[in-house]
Amino acid sequence: MACFLQRIEVCEWNGLTSTKNWGCVKVNKVISKEEAALFFRDGMTVMAGGFMGVGTPQDLIEVILEKNIKDITLIANDTAFVESGVGRLIVNHRIKKVIASHIGTNPETGRQMIAGEVEVELVPQGTLAERVRAGGSGLGGVLTPTGVGTVVEEGKEKITVDGREFLLEKPLRAEVAILKAYKADKAGNLVYHRSARNFNPLMALAADVVIVQVEKVVEVGEIDPDEVMTPGILVDKILVQGGCK
Repeated sequence: MACFLQRIEVCEWNGLTSTKNWGCVKVNKVISKEEAALFFRDGMTVMAGGFMGVGTPQDLIEVILEKNIKDITLIANDTAFVESGVGRLIVNHRIKKVIASHIGTNPETGRQMIAGEVEVELVPQGTLAERVRAGGSGLGGVLTPTGVGTVVEEGKEKITVDGREFLLEKPLRAEVAILKAYKADKAGNLVYHRSARNFNPLMALAADVVIVQVEKVVEVGEIDPDEVMTPGILVDKILVQGGCK
């Protein structure tokens, strides 16, 4: 029987008690859409993987919409399109603030920004990636020359290193990251499909809870370790595309 080696600490939570030992424990992180809904609440910060909708977990977007979650601070590369990806959250007025590298593919984001309905913080794409990476690595921020001398530097600390000016860009973290992968085992080890990988591995590092939508789930041990792109220790829950399996 395939199983996953993990350490179980003594703890009590909601009446559940675990024991401390080293052992072989069968792990299954697969949940239903109803269980996934329990992780979302109004006013929270959510990271969403994807690049113009590619690699975005559509089923988890649907969970947020169905639960009527609102006032979200969304961290994503972009706001996709009106009818797809995180764009549906914009159209349905669930977003309070967007932190993204661009919003040009979704005219509704621009309209809401101009109307004062949503706050938009535009971040150069490379800087966005490094801020997420810093959040996941426990760093206090990153220094970048990108944006020096432009509107990007407004309100930010400038630091001179060896005679060159850099902006201090602070780390980004979220309460929940919603990601999309091609395949997972029941312990949460992930394999992505080509360009759908994009921001997903980075965001797996930078959230308190990581929920991944996958196309299929296999038993622990069926994915070659060399194929694993995000290790299962970073993944809290798995939602199988189209329902729980």
